[in-house]
Amino acid sequence: MFIETQEQYKKEYYRSMLQTLGSLSKLFSENSAPYLYYRVAENLFCKSFDADNLSRSDISADASLGDTGFGLKTFLRGSGSKMEKVAEFNRASIDLRELSTSQQVQEIARLRNERIETTRRIYGVRNMIYHCVTRTEGKMEVTETPMNLIDIASLAVSNANGKSINFSDGLEEYSFNISKSTLFKRFTVENVLMEIPVEIVDDPFALLEKIFSSPEAKEEISKLTVVSEETYKECVFLPLYSTRRKGEDKEVPPKSGLNQWNAGGRARSLGEVYVPIPAWIHLKFPDFFPERDTVFTLELPNKRVLNAKICQDGGKALMTNPNEALGQWLLRDILHLEEGELLTYKKLQDIGLDAIVVSKEEGVYKVDFAKIGSYDSFEEKYNS
Repeated sequence: MFIETQEQYKKEYYRSMLQTLGSLSKLFSENSAPYLYYRVAENLFCKSFDADNLSRSDISADASLGDTGFGLKTFLRGSGSKMEKVAEFNRASIDLRELSTSQQVQEIARLRNERIETTRRIYGVRNMIYHCVTRTEGKMEVTETPMNLIDIASLAVSNANGKSINFSDGLEEYSFNISKSTLFKRFTVENVLMEIPVEIVDDPFALLEKIFSSPEAKEEISKLTVVSEETYKECVFLPLYSTRRKGEDKEVPPKSGLNQWNAGGRARSLGEVYVPIPAWIHLKFPDFFPERDTVFTLELPNKRVLNAKICQDGGKALMTNPNEALGQWLLRDILHLEEGELLTYKKLQDIGLDAIVVSKEEGVYKVDFAKIGSYDSFEEKYNS
């Protein structure tokens, strides 16, 4: 497993920080078991092991390092066997309810597998594992287990009561909450890789007051400058679909955008595509992108770099040079479409991603995928 392969000083830092965070549990909870907020657990893991933090991308991995993607979990240990959420399929909920129980389970498994495989393709990872920090009275425990694809050929339903469906593939146990369209997987605490004793401080407020009231601490605090995320890292969200239709009527145009290769008028490469840039983005963020036809580098989530530029009238298109490089990455490498196969909005719904986010930090452009609804929220915030 991953944790056993890491350098000792990194493991000791991780252990020490978990112990420290756990000792402050009474800031948040009166439970006798240590408290650990899941976002803090994600950030600490990435800081300790120099991993890339993917937790805001709403994909199957919260972090990546080298060729490994990680699902990061923290939960109360209980009896040592817990059902924990691993995926949501809100956009597919209506379609799922029209299926029989066996058909529902088949579709849930297909969607889950598609999202794991899409995560692998986006970030260039081969291995996927769960890294879990469980908590019980007086300690935390670290365990790891593979993030397996669901074996669709071996699916068996053990219980279905109209509210949930419990099923297994012979290797893992799952439960699907029908009303919330949420998939849970059973995690069993065994083969503990790291055991961390935690002594919870009775009055963490007094401890923090003592620490931060020292002259040295006050001096360090005075040096800090609060910088908003928008100031530190500019970003814009771009839809992978047409914005002419809203809500459930969204579509990917059959002859433009990511299906530009299918447009008429002249012979086109099957990889000819562009990502549409709505006009209001240039108005609200006039200095974000370079001027039209100015080449800039764009780093993909797998660290590969493409030459990109803003093209067409009004700067309405994000393209690459050669143009086929963008089509190869989006249509073939990530979406796994065959040459000549149209991209549909249903395909984007299946993977739970329908936009990209382009960030700029000190002139360096990077791109990543964004969950369904991200562009809508972005437009509502900045173009309302």
